[in-house]
Amino acid sequence: MNPSTTRMLTRVKAVYFFIKEKGTVTTGEIAEEFGITDRTVQRDLHLLEYNGLVNSPNRGRWEITNKKVKIS
Repeated sequence: MNPSTTRMLTRVKAVYFFIKEKGTVTTGEIAEEFGITDRTVQRDLHLLEYNGLVNSPNRGRWEITNKKVKIS
């Protein structure tokens, strides 16, 4: 696997666990925690949302869904 793909997948997994730990977080909180841009956070969240793992019931605030996740 491409090293940049591995880095991205590792970051997306970390973002998921960060949201799970904190409950509800903003895009800005994620960007600050991981030292990445808001745009990068949006791409990561879009990937998680597309796969049904997070949602944003209030604009700009994110939480995990009840979808079961198998972490490997």
